[in-house]
Amino acid sequence: MIRYPNGKLYEKKQSITPRKSENLTYSNRGMTLEDDLNETNLYYLEKGIAVIHKKPTPVQIVDVHYPRRSAAVIKEAYFKQSSTTDYNGVYRGKYIDFEAKETKNKTSFPLQNFHDHQIEHMKNVLEQGGICFVIISAFHKVYFIEARILFTFWKRKEDGGRKSMTIQELEENGHLISLGYQPRIDYIKVIDKLYFNQ
Repeated sequence: MIRYPNGKLYEKKQSITPRKSENLTYSNRGMTLEDDLNETNLYYLEKGIAVIHKKPTPVQIVDVHYPRRSAAVIKEAYFKQSSTTDYNGVYRGKYIDFEAKETKNKTSFPLQNFHDHQIEHMKNVLEQGGICFVIISAFHKVYFIEARILFTFWKRKEDGGRKSMTIQELEENGHLISLGYQPRIDYIKVIDKLYFNQ
């Protein structure tokens, strides 16, 4: 049993089991990309496939109010530093590092969803031989984009060109990830194909 500092009982969100006839898209599932990736990573961990976790964002707590002994209320807190990417871990002896992004934009994926420090971090990971990519949920589909490909679109933006990726560019340069139940977003299949020739 887990309780919050105020004494309230922690309740885990119940997973939604899709019906076989239901079309698995983000428009009707009520789940976020992050929720699905967390469920996928838990599946990978439990099955001994990979160890990949969401990185915690470091926070500096400045002011805490204690109205009573069993309840603490954070009044003021700041992010200690800019975050890098969302997830990291290890798979088949290789370091894995990736960012997850969603958009509701109907015509393109805005590159403003990424930050300079994230791009720099991904470049550093690749230089050290890690596997680095982004998972993008857009247009009711989920895409796996290798970091090196993202960099070409980022450079185009930096050089004064288009500041987004079109649907066509995502489809031509990305790998579509089919959605399922267990695992929900099986991105390891794409890693196997791209990096382990399977």
